Amino acid sequence: MAPNILVFQHVECEHPGIFRDFMNADGFDWTAIELDEGEPIPDLAGFDILIAMGGPMDVWQEAEHPWLVAEKQAIRHWVLDLDKPFLGFCLGHQLLASATGGEVGPSKTPEIGILDVHLTEAGKNHPLFASGPDQFQTLQWHSAEVITAPPGATILAQSPACAVNALAIGSCAFGVQYHQEMTPTTVSDWGAIPEYRKALENALGDGALDALDRQTAAHMPDFAEGARRLYDNFKGLASTRLRRG
Repeated sequence: MAPNILVFQHVECEHPGIFRDFMNADGFDWTAIELDEGEPIPDLAGFDILIAMGGPMDVWQEAEHPWLVAEKQAIRHWVLDLDKPFLGFCLGHQLLASATGGEVGPSKTPEIGILDVHLTEAGKNHPLFASGPDQFQTLQWHSAEVITAPPGATILAQSPACAVNALAIGSCAFGVQYHQEMTPTTVSDWGAIPEYRKALENALGDGALDALDRQTAAHMPDFAEGARRLYDNFKGLASTRLRRG
């Protein structure tokens, strides 16, 4: 039986991207909840997998975005109590860490652009990264980061500016700080968000959006290959966990 997937979104344009194609091709049922638009979190009992996407807000901005409180509670319950499969990207990665006892704060050096990420020794031997390279380039676009990993978490990937670029909690909860969900329109879509464009131009200067769009387009085949690999590896891990009941 195909799993039922719940997706937490925090801004309309940060959707599962290319992962939508993979899920649709597999015949998976998936439901996206737009939390920033006030959509309520449904009964988690009806879902098998939880995916949390990125967004322009920060995990500590609960006064500005009160729904973050309920979202973190839901993620904590999902991961620590239900022990069900979870995958978070960027803000979703930070929410996983914050919800399970880690610390998230402003980045000393924001990572914005196409940058190197390398696997830790634990990451090199982890099935989430099976059949992939130990070092790769990917799209980064964040000014906050996981400063302290949650108790018991395994750090799977790092970069020169960010010590926790991917982590695992238990057997089937994962967060990646970078983006692998990109489509050909991702950079231009995100550049329309004032917070994102400002961060991009502060880091890379005027005209950075067009330059990053061209760079991303040149790397898109590699990004799509990496996304497919991550999806397949996560799907395998999730299937194993769900078979255990």
